[in-house]
Amino acid sequence: MSNQRASGVLLHVTSLPGRYGVGSLNRSAYAWVDFLADSGQSIWQVLPLGPTSYGDSPYQSLSTYAGNPYLIGLEPLLEEGLLEQADLEGAPELPEGKTDYCALYEWKLPLLHKMARRQVKSAPAEFSKWCKSQKWLEDYALFLALKHEQNNQAWNQWPKAIRQRQDEALKQARETHQAAIQQEMFIQWLFFKQWKQLRDYAARREVQIFGDIPIFVAMDSSDSWAHAHLFQFDKDLQPLAVAGVPPDYFSPTGQLWGNPLYDWKAHKEEGYQWWIDRVKAAFGMYDILRVDHFRGFAGYWRVPADAKTAETGKWVKGPGADLFKALEAALGKRNIVAEDLGDITPDVTALRDKFEFPGMKILQFAFGSDPGNPFLPHNFESTRFVAYTGTHDNDTVRGWFESGTESERDYCREYFGSPEEAVSSTLIRATMQSTAQWAIIPLQDLLDLGTEARMNFPGRAHDNWQWRLKPNELKPEHRDQLLKWTRMYHRLQISV
Repeated sequence: MSNQRASGVLLHVTSLPGRYGVGSLNRSAYAWVDFLADSGQSIWQVLPLGPTSYGDSPYQSLSTYAGNPYLIGLEPLLEEGLLEQADLEGAPELPEGKTDYCALYEWKLPLLHKMARRQVKSAPAEFSKWCKSQKWLEDYALFLALKHEQNNQAWNQWPKAIRQRQDEALKQARETHQAAIQQEMFIQWLFFKQWKQLRDYAARREVQIFGDIPIFVAMDSSDSWAHAHLFQFDKDLQPLAVAGVPPDYFSPTGQLWGNPLYDWKAHKEEGYQWWIDRVKAAFGMYDILRVDHFRGFAGYWRVPADAKTAETGKWVKGPGADLFKALEAALGKRNIVAEDLGDITPDVTALRDKFEFPGMKILQFAFGSDPGNPFLPHNFESTRFVAYTGTHDNDTVRGWFESGTESERDYCREYFGSPEEAVSSTLIRATMQSTAQWAIIPLQDLLDLGTEARMNFPGRAHDNWQWRLKPNELKPEHRDQLLKWTRMYHRLQISV
């Protein structure tokens, strides 16, 4: 982590404004980078960019490597001649300010496949060269083709031969689905081409991309299917146990995530190569990487596969320093931030500090106890932290304050001297002026939006990840105010 102060904004790509129902890699993304640069920000934090499935969570992706086709900008494809104007004339009326994932599934994905069928045979040599460099790609494309053939069933419900990846079954499947495999590869090539162009533009404007890697992969993913021996599965490739967290701030019964758990012994026997490949690929997309649920590397919550809630789980020791030594030996020191929230024990802190990973401080967590609360700015024990008003898992600051207990609100008012400005601005200022090396502000807080703009309710399986910025909602005065705070608190245009 750089020892220079910097700041940035958290906004997922899906939340950008635009015509076709979801934020995408089009002109609005470039305009957003311009806003960040013009307001003095040097960091853009995003959520995972992988293809989402049921529930629409970016933390439950069909692949840890692939890009989300929903994010492909259609206007650039039109400008390149890959789409025709007639292709877009059938676009449904999609809402502004909200992502309609069902409409995207029913309209945008078929549109992209139609385009890919039309274009893949005449794809340039660059496409073939890129495909050969991505060793995950064929498994992912075949996985999607088989899911379609199997009526979208999870892979561990497929016929035994293909579920177990028997050689003859795989060979036949590749032959049968050759056309579909090529189309999926083409769509992925377009995503990564557009993402690289945007990232290069951000670099020219001195904006670093702060990405996010979930600790676990989804049960129904090409990763767990293609590398089943690295997970805690029985002989029929059904999970023996799944991931979650015990009862906490967000849920009285814990959170039952359902992700398959790693067989850490198997990973160690292979020199953690799967992890090395995964993290290397992530740094091919991002400049900084947030490792989600970092405490799971010290110890993870193991829940029986047939459990109805996460309450019956137990803590099991994780790989600890062994994994991160292997990563550092293979990749060198990288800009990694540890998401160290939740039930944090001394072994988690020791693991974080051993590798000098910055942790996270969330100001919304600061007012629920006493003056010794570690999230209060006066208790930040070092500068090696990233400070936030809140994250994608929190309510907005305004929503948090309006729904909080009276004691929390009173403590917050007293702590800041009963400020007359909006509570969102108050916590932004406190975050920016803190000793934390980096300060990250969710855009919803800069806009002083309420609970209606919340991105995720942990433990709730539906109606998440939908908020979007409306056209013209972000105004010059927001840019000017953010620039003023950034300059005032010595965070202006600092390279990471």
